This record gives sequence, C-alpha cells and structure tokens, in this order.
Amino acid sequence: MVNNLNSCVRATVHGAISILNAIGSGYGSAVGISLRVVSEVRLSHGKGLNVQTELGKDLLEYLANTILPPELLSQNQINIGITSEIPPGFGLKSSSAVTGALSLACFKIIDDKIDDKRVLNSAIAASVKAGVTFTGAFDDTAACYFGGVVITDNRSRKLVKHFHAPETLCAVVFLPRLATRGDFMSRLPIMSDLFFDSFNLAKSGNYWKAMKLNGVIMSSVSGFDSRPMLDVLKAGAISASISGNGPSIAAVTSLENRKNIVDAFSQHDGRVLISKLNNEKASVEVIE
Repeated sequence: MVNNLNSCVRATVHGAISILNAIGSGYGSAVGISLRVVSEVRLSHGKGLNVQTELGKDLLEYLANTILPPELLSQNQINIGITSEIPPGFGLKSSSAVTGALSLACFKIIDDKIDDKRVLNSAIAASVKAGVTFTGAFDDTAACYFGGVVITDNRSRKLVKHFHAPETLCAVVFLPRLATRGDFMSRLPIMSDLFFDSFNLAKSGNYWKAMKLNGVIMSSVSGFDSRPMLDVLKAGAISASISGNGPSIAAVTSLENRKNIVDAFSQHDGRVLISKLNNEKASVEVIE
C-alpha cells in the first residue's frame, strides 16, 4: 500500500571502514567515515525504472523493484540517481552505502514513516541476491546507516553494541595502485578463534585493539602487503587494518598526527584518502 506518496526524495548514507571482518566468525565490526553516498528518487510521467548510474545498475534496479509497489511502477517513471564519494572495490563499504541510500529513498517515496529494520533488510537482501556480499554485510550496512562504531552478529542481523566514534580521531586510508582482491575468503574461518577474540575485544569497548588484531589476521591469510600497515603503526596510528576484503588499508589516528600517517602511506605505490569518523545516522528528505 502506498501512503503519503512523495514525488522526489534524497537520502544520504556514509561509508565505513572495517574493525573486524565478519567472514571469519560471523561477528563483525565497522566504524563510519564521512565519505557520502546520495541517492535521489524522483517520480515523473511515464512508467518503469530509469537508473542513472553505472554503480551496480542491475543491483539497484532489483532493489527498487523489491520495494516499490507494482502499481507505482506501472503509473510512473521512477528516476534513480546515485552520487558517491566512496571509491568502489576497495573495501570501504561502497555497496552497503549505495544500497542503504537507495533503500531509504525508495521507502520514503511510498511512506513518510521509516522503519530502519525494513530499510536495512531490503538493502542486505538485494546485496546477497546480487552476490556482492558473503555474509550479508550487516556490520557494514549498519555502520553506514547508523554511524559510529557498530559490533554485530551478522548471522542473526543483531546489533550487539553501538559506540559513539571519537571525534578527535580520523581515518587515513591507503588505496594501493596495483593490488586486487584475492581469492582468500574461504580460508578466513580457519582463524575463527582469533576473529572471535577480536570480537570480544570490540564488544568490551577495546575496538581499536580489535581492529589491529583483525589487521594481523587478515594480512597473514590474504597475502596483501602488510608493510604499509606496519609503517603507519610505527608512525603513531592508534590502529590499522585491511578494510573489508581489501585491498585498502585503513588507519585510525589523532587529527594532530594525520600528516605523519599520510607520509608513511605515501612511501608506497597508491593514493591516500583522509576522512573524519562519522556518527551521523542516514538521513532522507523530501525535495519537491
């Protein structure tokens, strides 16, 4: 049923970096960063979907079709636009942010009342269907949507803990120029006991130590070059880890020390991003 139909809405969701990879144990953790994805959904004369982006177009069409009622699609053209500040394919949760933003915008089109659980479940189901996630990525989706530090049980899609991210810290992310994601995910459960140790650290509030342990485990299993991570830890980063399934390496540092972290990363072949940590929940507005 369509209630309080809106003709144009804009949703904003932020990205995130990994604290704990959920593939190894089923438990995950991530922290929001300030890089944004904006999804705009607009009704116009015509019918069907018009997705104006190349960011996973098939996935976004599937997601919109699962949320929007058939009668709305048959009586209106639904124009979908996505803009993203998050580099795709580096483990910075771009897929979770994009699907979360579109899911939120689609629900807002048909009803002013937003149910966060429905928004997240729809985004995750579409990502699983498209094969862009192995675990459902509830940790990533929750961090992008709610902001802050989240600790999750991905199998039951339960938010175990939610901490405010320290605003005196920032993320510095290294995007290696040549590295690609390897085929190592099936080996991560071998280290499930260590991943579970990382989960317990994060749950107790010691999430930066958990992130560092995750980095050690991930680099040993994945085969990614660990030297950039070790270099930024030597340069004073509070924590560092491979984000997601890589190949990016994310470091957390004080604002005052970020130049030293950038300099350490810059000794390696790649580019560097700096982002504030994000505590803002996803937002949506009617813009007609």
